[in-house]
Formats: sequence, structure tokens, C-alpha cells
Amino acid sequence: MQGAGLLGSPRVVYSPDMTSTPLTPAEIERYKRHLVLKDVGGQGQQKLKAARVLLIGAGGLGSPLAMYLAAAGVGTIGLVDDDTVSLSNLQRQILHDTGQVGRAKVDSGRDMIGRLNPHVEVVSHRTRLDADNAMDLISAYDIVADGSDNFATRYLVSDACHLARRPLVFAAVGPFDGYITTFKPYEARADGTPNPTYRCLFPEAPPADTVANCAEVGVLGAVVGVVGTLQATEVLKELIGIGEGLVGRLMIYDALSARFEQIRYGWDKGNPLSGEAATMTDLSHHRTGAGGTHGAVCLADQPAGA
Repeated sequence: MQGAGLLGSPRVVYSPDMTSTPLTPAEIERYKRHLVLKDVGGQGQQKLKAARVLLIGAGGLGSPLAMYLAAAGVGTIGLVDDDTVSLSNLQRQILHDTGQVGRAKVDSGRDMIGRLNPHVEVVSHRTRLDADNAMDLISAYDIVADGSDNFATRYLVSDACHLARRPLVFAAVGPFDGYITTFKPYEARADGTPNPTYRCLFPEAPPADTVANCAEVGVLGAVVGVVGTLQATEVLKELIGIGEGLVGRLMIYDALSARFEQIRYGWDKGNPLSGEAATMTDLSHHRTGAGGTHGAVCLADQPAGA
């Protein structure tokens, strides 16, 4: 299911056995608006049915991600989150409702997805992602979507995806803004240099006291929905193998000005993960770092050059 490596690999990260994923009559009816799209069609829908997607976080970004991936017919969705549903989540976390307050988010999310699309298998991972479990979790899926809310988890997810050779669709939000990009550093660009990693875009995390969280500064709930839906779109494009992805491009959404902008970024040859003299060959460096929750969002990242 992997690409062919640094010297050039196919756009699609896996090649499912189409004979093992036929669409049932009920699925044909459910996905008929996909089936008539010439860039999706039956083969694309079978790719989605065969796909396994891991969502880091079942909160603000994870909510529209999970809903739209499930509605699209992604066969297996993994949810990683160790948090429970609180009343203050419901202003933006549409995967949950009032009756689920107090329940584990992965359980609430599993039940909501089941009501939306019973053809989707949901795997609940009620745990905190850390250096000991990240490789096993991420390696079990075809693609990862990161909706975590802290830099420690983001670096961990990106490093693990690089080592496991899994594509990563990343997103983050601020009070009225959002950011989306895709990382596939195990593939090369046309000039032979590797694609960038999260560490190329953010060489170092900002000091902890310089970045406010959503509990302190707030967030407009619909903004999270826009960004999470864009993130889901990029995941679906990667799975089907259509369009132009966001590798090397950071999409920025400014809700107050109703404007999208884009920043291009490239490989950093001094990157300790994938640079010319890389020193990070496993996740042991994360064992001395601080962990974080996966359920919320709202760290307003400011990328290098933004």
C-alpha cells in the first residue's frame, strides 16, 4: 500500500483489490452522486470503500472530517482521542450532541458515524497518542488527518507519518482563521529534492506562553467547520488520486475578510528528520517532550514566512 519511495512514487498511496470491495445495491444508491462524477466513478468509490483513514482528534476539526469522510463512503475510520464530550464543545464539535455530554468522544463519534452511514467501520482508539503507540497506530492506516490542538502532538504525528511513509493532511484553526496543508516527505519533487515535512514549515514550536488556546481567545464554530471540510476534501482527493494536492502549499483561510491565500514552502536541508544530515530515525526524542490532548483545536499557528 506504499508509494515507491523517494525517487518517485505514485499519487495514490495504496492499490486496493477492487474485486474484494464491490459496491452493494444500497451503496450504489447512496453514492450515486459520486458515481456520476467522471473523476470518481465506480473505481474511485471502490478506492474509498477500501481505504483506512486515521483521524487524530474527534473534536472541532475531527467532527466535519469524520462526518464527510463517512458520508463519502470511506470504509474504515479510526478515531484517536482520550477526551470526553463537554457542553462547551458543542458550539463547534458537530460529531457530538447534548445527550452525549460526559461520554468518551470516540464512542460518541462512533455512534454518530454509525447513524450517518452503517457501511463505515469505526475503530475507536481511546488513548493519548504518544511515542510508544504512534507508529503502530499510524502504520495500520493508509492516510492520517491531524486535527490536534498542540505542537507536541503535531510534531509527533508528522514525524511518525514520515517514518511510516504515510501521507498526512494537516489543519489548524485560530479564532477566525485556518490553515491546511499536506505532507508526503517520502516522495520527491520534480527536481529530485524531498517533499517538505512539518518541521520544514515550523522548524521550532513557539514558546508556550506566546500561543493562546481556544478556551482563552475563543473560536467561531463555523470557521472550524470550513477548515475541517477543506481538510476532508484533501483526504478524499489523496485517496481517489485526483486533482492537485497541497504538498508544499499552505492554504490560509481568513474568515473575517472572506479570503483564501497561499504560501509555498519547501524542503529544509537542515531538517533533523529528513534533511541532509538527519538525526531523527525513530520517535525516541518525543519521550522527553510534553504530550497534549487531541480533542480541541484553536492554536493559532503562524507559519514561517506568513
